[in-house]
Parts: sequence; structure tokens; C-alpha cells
Amino acid sequence: MIVYSATKQEFNNDVILNLISDKILTQLKGKGLSGGQISEYRAWQNSLQYMRNVLDDKEIPDESNIAIEYQIPRTSLRVDFIIAGADRENCNNIVIIELKQWEKAEIIAEEMQHSVKAFTGGANRTVSHPSYQAYSYAVCIRNSSEQVQDENIGVIPCAFLHNYNPKYVDVLSNPIYQTWYEEAPFFIKDQILDLRNFIKKYITMKSSDGQLLYKIDNGRIRPSKSLQDSIVSLMKGNKEFILLDDQIVVFDMCKKIMNQCKKDSMKRTIIIQGGPGTGKSVLAINLLKEFIVQGLNASYCTKNSAPREAYLKLLSKSDLKKEVNIKQLFRSPFGFSSCVRNFYDCLIVDESHRLVKQMFRDYNGENQIKECINASLFTVFFIDESQRITTKDIGSIEEIIHWAKILDSRVIMNESTVLTSQFRCNGSNQYIQFINNLLQIGEPVDIDATELNFDFRVFTNPNELRDVLRIKNQDTNKARITAGYCYDWNVKFKRGDFDIFLEDGFKAKWNLDGDKIWAINPKSFEEIGCIHTAQGLEFDYIGVLIGKDLRYDSKTGKIITDKTMISKDDNSSGIKAADDKTAEQLIKNTYKTLLSRGQKGCYIYCEDKELSEHIVSMIS
Repeated sequence: MIVYSATKQEFNNDVILNLISDKILTQLKGKGLSGGQISEYRAWQNSLQYMRNVLDDKEIPDESNIAIEYQIPRTSLRVDFIIAGADRENCNNIVIIELKQWEKAEIIAEEMQHSVKAFTGGANRTVSHPSYQAYSYAVCIRNSSEQVQDENIGVIPCAFLHNYNPKYVDVLSNPIYQTWYEEAPFFIKDQILDLRNFIKKYITMKSSDGQLLYKIDNGRIRPSKSLQDSIVSLMKGNKEFILLDDQIVVFDMCKKIMNQCKKDSMKRTIIIQGGPGTGKSVLAINLLKEFIVQGLNASYCTKNSAPREAYLKLLSKSDLKKEVNIKQLFRSPFGFSSCVRNFYDCLIVDESHRLVKQMFRDYNGENQIKECINASLFTVFFIDESQRITTKDIGSIEEIIHWAKILDSRVIMNESTVLTSQFRCNGSNQYIQFINNLLQIGEPVDIDATELNFDFRVFTNPNELRDVLRIKNQDTNKARITAGYCYDWNVKFKRGDFDIFLEDGFKAKWNLDGDKIWAINPKSFEEIGCIHTAQGLEFDYIGVLIGKDLRYDSKTGKIITDKTMISKDDNSSGIKAADDKTAEQLIKNTYKTLLSRGQKGCYIYCEDKELSEHIVSMIS
């Protein structure tokens, strides 16, 4: 969707007459898109004056087309500036220009090859390197636009930092970012002529039909052949994504339903239930591959970014370009409210229990379940209601059925859509029941804890727990330590060097703010993962620090939850302000989710000594 479009001459006039920002804002609101705050409005006024100066060359034709704030299909991302036309060989091209007002930037760490730190939005923030951002946008357009693919339209990315101080240019040109700036060169404040000459390589006349941007904006969405080949090759031989038992039955069922939807154009919704470790995400990724190979407009969707980022890394095997190539297939539910009905052939919604009514700054959002169903001809929901962990989580079977009925989407849910085979916790269904018994969730079931077939240990010294897990992590990088909502974020709010302090001198930091790949980052073991970072993922061995929000009363034999022990920095769960019954459920759900992340073992430390002794007695 293009917010503002004009010829170069019309754009120049709008800038000269100081009309450009008002016209963009009017179009933005008229199309129901978010944005247009005062900071963005001023950015348009500032940056677009510079772009007018760049284009002030007779060799760039007045009839070339300009697009501003182009929203890329299947995403909520918007391209700052596009100029479209043809080169001297009469080949049609569009040049994408990512605009930045930064004066300088900083390298964060060598392993963070996509990101820099820059002052934007009133604070120093971790953001994408501008060359990476421009390149990723170009890949998205190439991989989704039927017109770009069929007509061989060139999509050329670059970035323009018109305020950037040349003495800091070494930051942006650091070798760790070479992959990106070789594909999408960046230009700074003293390189206006260089940017102009770059544009003139691709735009020296208007496009052959004059409708280039219109065709791209209104054309059919179709995954490119290279995208199809890429995801097939990445999954081939990848043992993590092999389907077994009831997974393959549901897989075949979803294929059949998708074919029915294509034949009769009737909306359908399938609800796939499964507890921790039943392979919901593995099935979801396989369905994504299947539908993309069929040439369908499909996406994998989760509210939490951690599973998306981890699966991207796992699939791409850390090949940076391959990762960018498939990244557009993985998205959040942010912005579905602006999708037309059945825009997608299929949305595969993992972790559906974490959906909410409205995400931050999704101004038009009303209810993400409603918006997912409306946006997709066939909607696949993977859900485990016992993993709702905040008061904002609305994902439930009842809610899905409610909106499916309103939106005329037939619901498929039966015994065959329930995943029961256990692929985590060493395949031990008894261990999941053991967790339920421990947390006193549901009716207790007698089990022999000595036959769990799972490495479960209780540590009285948190340092010892960390030492043992550190050794486990050395070979495979698949051991991590997690914790609930009890501990403050001192480092984030600059109140100290550590966040978590326990007995025997144990101290640790929460996972880095902005590190979306904590689960697989080789340098992240020493950091403690929060529930939002760990949910939806699995490890060989998981460590869980159980805080003072969970205790055991030896006199009554009851598990006690205490919402007053939740951290003062917790602004996401809503537990502190919830009623006691809701708070109890969310605290127990949080620990059940953490305790079921391990494939081979789970090691725990409890601040409450009675709880620790009780668990030891359960497994003795």
C-alpha cells in the first residue's frame, strides 16, 4: 500500500510549497494506517527536503514516479522513499531509499551483525543497520510481488543518512556489516552527489508503461520461486523438523482443508491443541513450507518474537542472506487490522494462547483472533490454554470459535486435532503430569516419580545448578537458565550491575534487552532468560529459578502463590493487579511453561526451602 505517490515534478512542488508532510499525513490517516506522530511528521519535513535536493538533476526525469511510506505486503513495515523508472537499457527499476536522521551510531557487539545503537525516537536504541533494513525490504518485495518476478523488475536498495557525521562513518562501514552495505550502499551528509549518481544508474527515463508502482502496489502476492527453493533446501535433512505420529495426521488434514478452501473459496479455521512438547511449532513450520511450495500466500505468526527469531536462525543455519530471504514469512500479528478479508491464503498462528486484543501502537487493532481469521482464507491456530501467562492473553478455544462464527469461517476441531505424543521431556508424558502434581494443577494423578525417564534435579545451591548446566552447555549450546517474574531489571534501568541475587553469593543478569536470539546465542548462557524469551522454545537442559511467588505450606500441604512477590519492574504480566484467582493461575502457568522447556533434563532451585524439600520428597 502506497501512502503518497506522485511524479518527481509533483513531489518537488509539494516540498517547495511545504505541503509534503500534510499530504502524507492526510493519506496515512485516510488509509487507516498507524503513525504520523509529531516526530515522524518533522522527519518527513526534514528528510524529504534533502531528497528533493538529491533528485535535482535533469538526467532524472520529471515523469519518474515517487512513492513515500510504501507498506510492504504481508508486513507492517513501510519503505521511506521509492523512485521508479527505467535505465538506459529501458529496463524497469525501483530504487528503495531508507532515510535516517542520525548524526552517529555505535557498534553493539560483534555477534550483533544486523544492529547498531543510535539516537532515535528521543532515546538511544538498538535498531537495524540502515543497509540491512533497506536490503531486507528489497528482498521482501522481490519475494512477494508477482509483477516484480514475472516482469523482471529491478529492486535496488540503499540508505541515506543526511545528517550523519563523517567522523563516525567507520561504525557503519565496519566489516561485521559488510554483507549488508555491499548489497545496499549507504550515503551520508557529504555524499549527496554520490547518491544522485547511484540513482542515475537505474533511473534515467520513465518506466515503459508509466504504471510501475501501481502494478506493484496492486498486484497479486505470490512467493517467488527462489523463496520456495530456499525454504525447501533449508528444511531438507533438518532432523528438528521431521513429523511423527499424530503430527503427520494433522499435517495431512490441514493440506486437505487448504485444498477445499482453494476450490470453494469458503473460510475455514482449524484449532490444533497440544500441551508442552507435543510438536506444535514443528508442525507449524512444516505447514508453512508446504503452502509456500504450493505458491500460496502464507505466513507463520507469533506474538512473541523469540520463537520467530530462533526458528529463522535454526532454518538458515546462521547464513545471513538466507535468513533475510525467508524472514518475511515469519511475522507478528501486529497490523492485521488493516488487511482486507482473505488477504492471506493461510495464516499459521503459533502460540495462539498469547494473542491479545491490541499490541502497543497497533492503533487500529481490536482483537487479534478476529483479525487473524478475517485476514486469512484458512487460519490454523495452535493453542495450549494452560500457557497463558499474562492478564492480556485472550487466546482461548472459546474466543476462536466466537470470532470464526461471526466471520463465517467453519471451525474444524475434533479428537484428531489434539496432539498428544510427547517429543520433549525425553518423551515422558509422566513428567508433564508430575509438573501438574507439583503445581497442583487439575486433579492429581498417581505416578511413580522414579520412572520419569527424565533428568530432574533439585539444587539447594544456585551456583551449583549453574555450574552443572554450564558444563552441559559446552558441547551443544542447548542449556539455559530461566526465571519467573520475581526479579527486578536493575541493569536495564541502570540501578546496578546485576538483576538476580540469591544465596551463596549467586548473582546474574537478565537476558540482554534487544537480544532476540538469547535461546541460541552462544554468549548468552550466563544471562537468565525470562518467560517471554523462553516460551515456544526448547532446550536440552533447562534450569528454573523459582522465586518467592511460589511457596509450599507443609501444614496444609498446599502450593501457595504470592502476587506481592512479583517484581516492581513487571509491566507485562498484569499479575500484581489481578484478582487472586487469576494471579494464581498465571503464576502456575508461568512455572509450568518454564519447567517443560527441557528435552533431556530440568534442574530447579527454589527460594522457598519448604517447597524445595517438598519436591525432593515427591521424587524420592
